[in-house]
Amino acid sequence: MNFTKMQGTGNDYIYIDCFNQPFPQNPEELSRKLSDRHFGVGSDGIIFISPSKVANLRMDIYNADGSRAEICGNGLRCVGKYAYERGIVKSTQLLVETLAGTRKLTLDVENGRVKAVRVNMGTPVLKPSEIPVEADGERVVNMPVEVKGKTYHITAVSMGNPHCVIFVNSVDSIELEKIGPALEKHRLFPKRTNVEFAQIVDDGIKVRVWERGAGETLACGTGAAAVLVAAVLNGKSGRRAKLFLRGGELFAEWDADTDEVFLTGGAEFVFEGKICLNGPQCVSGTS
Repeated sequence: MNFTKMQGTGNDYIYIDCFNQPFPQNPEELSRKLSDRHFGVGSDGIIFISPSKVANLRMDIYNADGSRAEICGNGLRCVGKYAYERGIVKSTQLLVETLAGTRKLTLDVENGRVKAVRVNMGTPVLKPSEIPVEADGERVVNMPVEVKGKTYHITAVSMGNPHCVIFVNSVDSIELEKIGPALEKHRLFPKRTNVEFAQIVDDGIKVRVWERGAGETLACGTGAAAVLVAAVLNGKSGRRAKLFLRGGELFAEWDADTDEVFLTGGAEFVFEGKICLNGPQCVSGTS
């Protein structure tokens, strides 16, 4: 099976083009094996690109632990770049079907290459039962939650997948490998949650991400969108902001008229390869 390794702001996935080859029978197991950074290709998961009846194409996401994800903002940008540069689409505007619904992409193309992608991430979901989060009221904003003997103030947002955003004085001082899993699997979140620690800085928002099913990642597109929404709800930011993640920068805007969040950033090819599914695992390819 042929694959392409791509990354968006350091959020790296294995992309498998199912326009030209069949969808595998055991995608969960395949993602667990290939995502392993010691014994596999190494990634935050696998994204399958397939034909769609309602959009230009469909993306199916499997996390590194084999669980499914509804949507991925960084993955959407990579899918847009792949689809355009590999000839699946010819237009600089396209629709991508996801488990969270259809998303519109606008490509910034120069000399036949996609330099950046602007994604309409949709309208943020704030009602607790729809995120979902076990809490009363219309919104969960700055709600105190005790985890491992310490109180954190969380803001819950869904951008097609659940997010728990916490504002701190320094994201670098957070022991993310300890607090991340505890929040991800907290009883408040029946479908688990992604976790973002955010720090307001002079020129934007600095973010660290604990991604549901993958652990700490260098970036998360839906997480970046959720952070902007949470920052606005907490009175910490305007509706347009630059976000600084460990893998690079993203620009987010929450449109006051449409209520939609837009996310802009780059996407890059890393290398191509071939996976031997039958027999000893072998990977070959070029960057």
